[in-house]
Parts: sequence; C-alpha cells; structure tokens
Amino acid sequence: MATRRICEFLDGNKADYQVIRHDPAYTAQEVAAAAHVPGKDMAKVVVVSIDGKTALAVVPATREVDLERIRAAARATGVEIATEREFVHRFEGCQVGAFPPFGNLFGMETYADSALAKEQYIAFNAGTHTEVIAMKFADWRRLAHPKMASISFLPSESCQMFAQV
Repeated sequence: MATRRICEFLDGNKADYQVIRHDPAYTAQEVAAAAHVPGKDMAKVVVVSIDGKTALAVVPATREVDLERIRAAARATGVEIATEREFVHRFEGCQVGAFPPFGNLFGMETYADSALAKEQYIAFNAGTHTEVIAMKFADWRRLAHPKMASISFLPSESCQMFAQV
C-alpha cells in the first residue's frame, strides 16, 4: 500500500526510479546490504521532534543523526528523537521503521544531511521492510523539498568527541 502511494507520487511527478525487493531487513545498514545498495546511498529516516513539531531527519545509513546540528539548522530551542506514540499514526500504510524520506507526504518538514547531496543516487525504504526505492538524488530533492544541512556524524567521530572530553 505505502509503496504504491509513493510510486504514484513519483510517477505523477515524472521521476525515474526503481523498486528493489529484498529479504526482510530492519536497520538501514541491513536494508542496504539486502538491497545491494551502497550504505552512503541508502537513506536512514529518523523521526524527530523539533520544538514539539514532528519532522524527518534523513541521513546516509553509514552515519548517525546529530540532534544538536538539527537544532542549529532549524534554529530551534530543542530537538529530540520522537517517540513512536508521537508519530506512528502519521505514516498511514507504512510499517514502523520503514518510513520513506518524504515528510511532505505526511505533513511534516524534512531535514536532509548534506552528505547525501554528494551522491548521484539515493535509496530508501518504500514503507515496507522488503522494498526499497532507488532514484536520482536530484529528483528526490526536487520532490521532497528537504532543508539541507550538515546534520549527521560518522560513528567513529563520536568516539573522538568522547576522547576529547
């Protein structure tokens, strides 16, 4: 159901894309491996609460969301990971944890990490744990209208940050 809705949206906006079916996978890195997509091209979608408003943070599967960077990019007072109770009702037809990176389809803003813009393609969950959509990053950006900013870090950077404290 969710995949069909997304495909109808993409078709209606004349976007080129491919649906990739894969064995069930749940983390962004697992999905990337199951779909044979490079981790840097696979988008991880994290639902956040920015000053009490639900939004999407989209980062490469190889990176982690940085809440402080999102707060700065949004010029917000506070940002936190949203609880499932706060958002699950907004993603009609989608399996929990398989949300596509189109906040505009679900009535919320989308913040995307600038590292994604370095790649020609983007891949993302299509609302299920068994389907991915791959498309040109430029087409996704045109249709998702994300606010682009540096909102992530490499996991190895967090070790360096703690080592400096």
